[in-house]
Amino acid sequence: MQDKIRQKARELLSSGAVKVVIGYGEGTGSRVRALFIQKPEDADRLIMDERCVQNLAVYLTKHEVRAIGKPAIVARMHVIRSINQLTYEEQFNEGDIAVIGISDSNEIVDLPDLKSIKEYAAGNPLVLTAEEKADLGKLETMTREERWNYWIEELSNCIKCYACRASCPMCYCPRCTVEVNQPQWISVPAHEIGNVEWHIMRAMHLAGRCVNCGECTRACPVKIPLRLLNQRIIADIAVNFGQSEEYALAAFNPNDKEDFIR
Repeated sequence: MQDKIRQKARELLSSGAVKVVIGYGEGTGSRVRALFIQKPEDADRLIMDERCVQNLAVYLTKHEVRAIGKPAIVARMHVIRSINQLTYEEQFNEGDIAVIGISDSNEIVDLPDLKSIKEYAAGNPLVLTAEEKADLGKLETMTREERWNYWIEELSNCIKCYACRASCPMCYCPRCTVEVNQPQWISVPAHEIGNVEWHIMRAMHLAGRCVNCGECTRACPVKIPLRLLNQRIIADIAVNFGQSEEYALAAFNPNDKEDFIR
């Protein structure tokens, strides 16, 4: 697999089809970091193993990356889902990117255009694992008050570093709500109300858009289980609205269920 990725990267760069290949490379210690390859001879620095889980799609909307030229990206399933969602949100046009797709069985997937990306994503819908469902089940056994206290306790650790936002490919707004101060929508200090406001606002903005890559939890320096919060919404969206690329809170369907409204 690793050799095939390197070969594909060399071909794309040598032919001039892309200007940069975004993949995984060795970092410090045993960690993996994002790697930006611009020369064919550097393709051998690309790696692919069980450590390569970062959602590289977060770099595709960065102006620094777009300034280099057309990118190719090494894309596991969560990256493919991210690209599909970003395409739906009109962040990419046909021909803007090239994708070196990697299946869950670690095979190269041919995804030559945005249509094929959409079809592949549709054929591999986001489904929570048994372990993830079990974690959600623990929340379901709590009373409303217990769940509230659980999240208040977890979110009280937040230091408002916004690493969750920086690591998320769906947080690409040029100006975030937390940076708007006229009027001030979200309290700036890291205290109980400000933390709850920030994380609930962000979770609602991700409703129906989150690809469950887990970057928010991995990036959090105080280990808040933000992925669990998003998974709860993923489960609710699936039950009440079904699988869709649409931002759930901005879409209207007259056939939507209404029995969940109280």
